[in-house]
Amino acid sequence: MLRAHELPVWYSPTEIIGAQQWHDEIGAALDRCDWFLIVLSPHGVKSEWVRREVLFALNDPRYNGRIAPLIAKKCDSRKLSWTLGALQYIDFTPSFSAGARELLRIWGKGYKGA
Repeated sequence: MLRAHELPVWYSPTEIIGAQQWHDEIGAALDRCDWFLIVLSPHGVKSEWVRREVLFALNDPRYNGRIAPLIAKKCDSRKLSWTLGALQYIDFTPSFSAGARELLRIWGKGYKGA
């Protein structure tokens, strides 16, 4: 959806190719990105690597005001960091279209959904 709205996206399953050191690639991407979107789900909040990425973003001053937690499935985000609760969440659980519309408002874009 983000790419369809002409926003650049770095997503590890599509960006990391075979034989690359995935942890180095993720670190390099975190250094390059302007925004940090965290997709929250029960599986995600249990992931040690997701936790590390969130802590990196929370501790990097350039992400101040540029972290957007997205609720994909109801979960307890405090399992990742108790500080996430201070950020405005974008909830995709009632409807993908409503969540997408709210997310795209960050960049002043309208949602061109199906």
